[in-house]
Amino acid sequence: MSSIVPVILCGGSGTRLWPRSRADKPKPFLPLVGDETLFEATLSRCAAGEGFAAPVVVTGQRHLAHVEAQLGDPAARVVVEPAAKNTAAAIALAALGLPPETVMLVCPSDHHIGDCAAFAAAAQRAAALARQGRLVAFGIVADRPETGFGYIKQGAPLGDAGFAVERFVEKPDRATAERFLAEGGYHWNGGIFAFAAGAFLAELERHRPALAAAVREAVAAGRAEGRRFHPDPAAFARIESESVDYAVMENTDNAAMVHADMAWSDIGNWVALHEALDRDDAGNAVRGRAELVECRNVLVSSDGPRVSVIGLSNVVVVVDGDEVLVTSAAGAQRVGKLAGAVDQ
Repeated sequence: MSSIVPVILCGGSGTRLWPRSRADKPKPFLPLVGDETLFEATLSRCAAGEGFAAPVVVTGQRHLAHVEAQLGDPAARVVVEPAAKNTAAAIALAALGLPPETVMLVCPSDHHIGDCAAFAAAAQRAAALARQGRLVAFGIVADRPETGFGYIKQGAPLGDAGFAVERFVEKPDRATAERFLAEGGYHWNGGIFAFAAGAFLAELERHRPALAAAVREAVAAGRAEGRRFHPDPAAFARIESESVDYAVMENTDNAAMVHADMAWSDIGNWVALHEALDRDDAGNAVRGRAELVECRNVLVSSDGPRVSVIGLSNVVVVVDGDEVLVTSAAGAQRVGKLAGAVDQ
């Protein structure tokens, strides 16, 4: 059976984990959970011994140096986007460099997955469906009424591998999310996908022909530079920015889903990172020098100065160089709107 080609998407502005994550070095390239960066951990999950081929990494010029420093695999290929145009175009760039029958496993580079064995098993189930012409999303087992994620409602079983998709649902309000959990059959959309390169391109051309044509033109007029490929900037500039969810997954008649119970987190803000870290009996987590007294559910992350916290609950304290962030857990969603995060 042919290997799965991981397609690793690297980018982002880094605002939601400011001040640790910055536009010049966003969260994929930081060791936020454990000693590996999130990008390095993504590559490790897709190692050759688990049935994966050498990866294709799609990134921008701004982050190319970080990618090259952390990539390691000499067989990997790097596609350097001239501009950020969202995930549909990024995936199409990778697909056009692969044989049509190749199964692509599209992975964000900034997620944490605690159970790598479960991830590998889900990838193999997804690949089996992809070889049947399906476009497969990873459905993350929902354990709370989360309003920050899209949802997938599973449909009829497709053998032992997964399920058809009944519908994709945008980020719901709290009451709707609670109803989804009560009804069952709804999963978070984890942003991880598997499909054959040719099947994806055919669906993109069917539903977004102008976008597909512009990507093809950008590739045809692009240039190779060692293992790097640079699409043509002028053609790429004509691409309309759109996510793969909107452009393809919500429109195709061949959408499928696999269950992925793999201790997943998108590390979308400081509270999500806190939940992914090892915590003491009081729910506290510390990275760097800190002293906590009579605290509960406190996260401290300091790159130097010692932080002392007394008698607080549900608080995040981050020290990065000359920047200090203090927020309640409830306020963590608004970190990206701070002037320091916006004006990087």
